[in-house]
Amino acid sequence: MYETTYPTTTTAASGGIIAAFFGIYMLVVLAVALLVIIGLWKTFSKAGKPGWAAIIPIYNIIVMLEIAGRPIWWILLYLVPLVNLVVYVVISVDIAKKFGKSAAFGIIALWLFAPIGFLLLGFGKATYQAGSASVTPAESAPPAEPTPPAA
Repeated sequence: MYETTYPTTTTAASGGIIAAFFGIYMLVVLAVALLVIIGLWKTFSKAGKPGWAAIIPIYNIIVMLEIAGRPIWWILLYLVPLVNLVVYVVISVDIAKKFGKSAAFGIIALWLFAPIGFLLLGFGKATYQAGSASVTPAESAPPAEPTPPAA
């Protein structure tokens, strides 16, 4: 009357292969995420910011903006598709310059290969230079007026 079909060995084997592939993929993703967290933690600490900020979503972007010397409202630009890619490149270059590295280092190491780049910044010999890199017009102060000599 009712015919029951059971999975064949080929179906079960392909399910096992897919599960194994997914498991390996997840291990690789977790390993890369761990490398990024370690690199960001050490880089933040080197810049005088709290290292634990690397594991807090959104706050870690705020800390990166502070290190790069960009205004905090730039976090809103991360919500705009495609603009967020450009903003991240600019911030990567600014962070690289703050650590005495070139713009090429910012684009290649911090943007394209972030796990490696932030590990190099955090554990390398680069030192954070708070006064370097780009300065936005709102942050620059007008020149001081000389005071007239007292008579």
